[in-house]
Amino acid sequence: MQSDQSRLGPLIYCDEYIHMKKKIIMKKILLLQIILCLIFLNTASFGKSNLPHLFLFLGGDEASSHKSDLKNSCITGVQIIYSWKQLEPKKGVYDFSKIEKDLDTLGKAHKKLFIQLQDRSFEPTIYNVPDYIREDKTYHGGVAMQYDFPGEGKPITSGWVARVWDPAVRERFHLLIRQLATRFDGKIDGINLPETAVDFDTKNPPEDFTFDKYFYAELENVGVLKKAFQKSIVIQYINFFPGEWNNDHNYMSRLFSYAMQHQIGLGGPDVVPYRNSQMKNSYPFFHKLKGKLLTGMAIQEPDYTYKNPATGDYYKFSDFYNFTKNYLGASLLFWNVQEPFFSDQLAPKLNMQYFSCTTAD
Repeated sequence: MQSDQSRLGPLIYCDEYIHMKKKIIMKKILLLQIILCLIFLNTASFGKSNLPHLFLFLGGDEASSHKSDLKNSCITGVQIIYSWKQLEPKKGVYDFSKIEKDLDTLGKAHKKLFIQLQDRSFEPTIYNVPDYIREDKTYHGGVAMQYDFPGEGKPITSGWVARVWDPAVRERFHLLIRQLATRFDGKIDGINLPETAVDFDTKNPPEDFTFDKYFYAELENVGVLKKAFQKSIVIQYINFFPGEWNNDHNYMSRLFSYAMQHQIGLGGPDVVPYRNSQMKNSYPFFHKLKGKLLTGMAIQEPDYTYKNPATGDYYKFSDFYNFTKNYLGASLLFWNVQEPFFSDQLAPKLNMQYFSCTTAD
């Protein structure tokens, strides 16, 4: 005759088995919940990362002049132009105090700085190279007059571009780049060189200038910049190359290829959606490399002078935003603070629907 304990054995075993299975099932449910949660968070994060980071383009203004604007959490930082002349007032004498001051202001506001290093101007009375570059015969005048088209319906203006195709001028520019990197690499978010476009008098071109010399000089300059700045983002603005149309010299394709090989970002001004001149130059390359290339586009005052041929109205925020983000693939936007465009067009859109923000405003 079996004892009560022996008769209950199978029941006890069955109960333990059921309890164990319940624990396994609960663990699987919990694991599934964790996986689903991670998928959700990753999807939300990916969606947020798809939104561009916004930098206010201040031109040559000090960051302190725009403290109220910097309070918005959808503004990542500012882009400021610093001219070669400002940063090297005398040969071999460097003055980075303006950058230091702007960094201090931005640091207190928890914002980032993007430097545009300027060697050219678009006004006939402004030279953005040091005086010694223009005055010392070693540099063959240092600058050349260029012509500029400042916007739809605006008269052609002139300015001055550094003779970057001149090895002596280029050597001094590279020294400045290395000095900047020694002081600010990793402290600034990024640095960019200005647009590649220049227009000279075809009947009287600058001394020793050739299309090839200019192209290789621009290539060398951004290569030196990338080698010097190992931690901060490096971007070359590219829109046109002198003497080229529709990549017929392979300048455009070669620079995009070089940028991809060396992890250099590209971008530029002249955001006019689907404009023919740009569609025959840089725009198709940006589109082809969308998602593969770090792209930073600048929406500046002249862009607002153009009209959308489909509507007859001036381009507005949605036109610029959708084109730069969806067609060009820009992850960085440098947007002008010029009024009334800033208050009317950009300010109402400073929210998490359009930009990568730190918190909801």
